[in-house]
Amino acid sequence: MVKGRKLLLGGVEIPSPRGLRGHSDGDVLSHAIVDALLGAAGLGDMGNYFPDTDPRWKNASSLKFLDAIRQLLTERRLQIVNIDTVVILDEPKLGPHMNQIKEGLAAALGINKQRVNVKAKTSEGTSPNLAAAHAVVLLVSPVPV
Repeated sequence: MVKGRKLLLGGVEIPSPRGLRGHSDGDVLSHAIVDALLGAAGLGDMGNYFPDTDPRWKNASSLKFLDAIRQLLTERRLQIVNIDTVVILDEPKLGPHMNQIKEGLAAALGINKQRVNVKAKTSEGTSPNLAAAHAVVLLVSPVPV
């Protein structure tokens, strides 16, 4: 967490005096989902597609990453069944923003909002200057005829 950056989670700006440091927009939730989708599809990780050494991704919106991965999954005929996430952040509280975060993620991925679950936890004060997110996804492919 650093002063002078926007706090973005799931593409939603959360009012906060501090945001997350990162090469792109620092959206730790979107990044966790990208990695989970790529992992479930057996396609590596985020760094393979959006390396932090590439200036094209400097300050890029993580929603672009989600859209690109959605297209990649579509090309491979993979469908998202559901996404379950948890954000670990001491403050600000995320409860008032959960619906907007879920809607934004669902829109970026082209799925129903009911397929996206976002939970928030604190570190119980052990890591007040850090944020983390974890995501698990289920993908299916059509049954061959």
